[in-house]
Formats: sequence, structure tokens, C-alpha cells
Amino acid sequence: MSMVYSEDDRMLADTAEEFLSAQSPVAAQRALRDKPTAVNFDEKIWQQMLELGWGAITFPEELGGLDFGYKGMGAIFEAMGKHLSASPMLSSVTLCGSLLQQLANAEQQTWLTAIMSGEKRLALAVDEHARHDPDSMQTTVTTAVDGFVLNGKKTMVIDGVSPDGWIVAAQHNAGCSVFIVPFSEQVKVKRLNLIDARNYAELTFNDLKLPAEALLGDAGNSLKALQQALDLGRLCLSAEMLGAIKALFNMTIEYLKVREQFGVKIGTFQALQHRAARCYVELELAQSCVIAALSDADKADANLASSASLAKWKLSKVADLISGEAVQMHGGIGVTDELDIGLYLKRIRVAQMCLGDADYHQARFAALAP
Repeated sequence: MSMVYSEDDRMLADTAEEFLSAQSPVAAQRALRDKPTAVNFDEKIWQQMLELGWGAITFPEELGGLDFGYKGMGAIFEAMGKHLSASPMLSSVTLCGSLLQQLANAEQQTWLTAIMSGEKRLALAVDEHARHDPDSMQTTVTTAVDGFVLNGKKTMVIDGVSPDGWIVAAQHNAGCSVFIVPFSEQVKVKRLNLIDARNYAELTFNDLKLPAEALLGDAGNSLKALQQALDLGRLCLSAEMLGAIKALFNMTIEYLKVREQFGVKIGTFQALQHRAARCYVELELAQSCVIAALSDADKADANLASSASLAKWKLSKVADLISGEAVQMHGGIGVTDELDIGLYLKRIRVAQMCLGDADYHQARFAALAP
């Protein structure tokens, strides 16, 4: 198992770094926070990302993708985390794209083609409670004469405001089914305002009629595909958090080198050196977990569920450590809006919660153990 990025992955990461530093720096996310838009990401920059081929990286060539693999995708998410770049890469490309790749028939594949090109955008609706728990869905679908009827409520739908449609998971035929639900005024959409100032929605379905072709895959038999998509999303979120905490760590080290107290640089204080050294070791371990899990995502016989939960757990714990140390080592200024630390901290806290927090993945990892 490779524990480092390949040369091709690094080239992709360098391209992402160059593009995001120029077009989507942290200042752009600050501007979106202060003057929010309808979708809370820059749609022009999103289209430029797709023009670079980012939407097609993980999909096979026969579906119109680049077949580059998830290590390449992880390198891009790491760069996005470093610059706090907001985009629908996670929601539309990774989560919904993966489900379409696994379950869509020939006609439904047009959605995947549209996602890769940027012509369409989808959002995945799974969670129904404050805490992530895809095994306890109460949204239901009943079979009608000419299709289906959907009832229920979804929350924490990432990029769920103003997409072209949603992929909705629901109880159906004593199992789990997923449906493509095109944007409609019949779906009640409520914007959720979270501390990272991004796009989240709560959806309500009241006797929403769906045509038969809305069903993805076999009725009542989509839980495995859904878990696969969620695990890939967890990996991408872990890679994003890795980029964010790397940025925080580097900012903190630079501050220790220049900040003076009692006439000397605070980086010479042994207690702070020990704390920084601990952060460095934990950061290296976290990176190894992420790259190993991304490698597993590209292998058909790997235990993706375990490696994804391990990565999400480890990154969440290390993010707690490094974000806390970044605030403390900067002292009073670390809690002001003048520095970007607070922006990173808020995004990290939401990313830790999304698709399962540390407690969820610790329990899941233990349950998956042989």
C-alpha cells in the first residue's frame, strides 16, 4: 500500500494549488461569508474547476471520465481544504456521482455526464437528525400506479439549496431505495445557516409524486451502494480537513518564529516546542491514514468501510488537537476575526460533524472489525 502521493497525484495537487491560490484563496471564502449568495459558492470558479477536469477525475473512461483514481481526488480536496474553497465537489461529484456510477441505467447516465461537465448539479439527501445516522431513515416511499409517492424530511443536505435535483434515500420495500428528485416547487426547501457559511438545506416531501424512472437501481436494494458513496465522501472530507489542519499548523509554526515575548521568540520556549512536535507527529499519522484510505478506494477488494471510518475518526481527533493549539499559541489574537484561524476552525468543526463525527466512526470501526 502506497502511503504517499504518486508523481501524477502531486502534479494534480500542484495544479490545484496554483489554481486555488489564484482564484479561490481564503479571502474569497471570507467574502462569501460577509456577502452570502444564493448557493454560497462562486459559480464561475466552480465552472473553471470542471473545465480543469476535476468533475471527471474518478469516473471510468467508458462513462466519459478520466479514470485518475481517488488519490488524485484526495490531492484536490486537500488543496481545497488549505484554501477553504467552497464548491459542490463533495455533494455533486463524489456523493451523487458515485451513486449514479453504481446504480444508473443508460438513460439515467445522462445525469452523470451532466454532473461531470457542470451542466447539472445534484445534492444527496440522507440525514434526518442532528447526528449522522443513515441506518435510521424514516422517510418513506410507497408504490403508486404510475410511479412512487415520497414522504418525509431530510436535513443537513450539503449544497441542497438551488440544485438541479436531489438524490433522496428512503425506506422502500423493506429496504433502502434511492431516487432522483428533480428540482420542484413541491419540495419545501429551508436554508440552514451553519458556522462555516456554506450551502446546507432542510428538505420536506409531502406526498411528492415521482415517475417510475426516478428509481435508481433495484427497489429496496441500494443500501450497499449508498454506504459506498458515503465512504467515498468521508474520504474526501478527511482529505479536506487534512489540508485545513496543515494550513493551521504552518500558520502556527510561522507565528512561533516571529512572535516575541520577554524579548525572545516564543518558538524558543521548550514547552511550546514540545506541543508543536506532538502536533507534527499526529499530523503525519493523520496523513498516512488518509492516503492509505484513498488507496483502498481505488482497489476492488479493499475494506473501504473500515479504512474510511479510521481516516474520518483520526482526522477529526487530530483536527481537534491542531485547531485548539493554533488558537492557544496565537494567544488573544487567535480568537479575533482579524486572523483566518477562526474561518478554518469553523469549517473544520462542520466537516468533523458531516457524514459522521469521531464517535460515530469509532463505533463503526469497532463494529466492522473481524
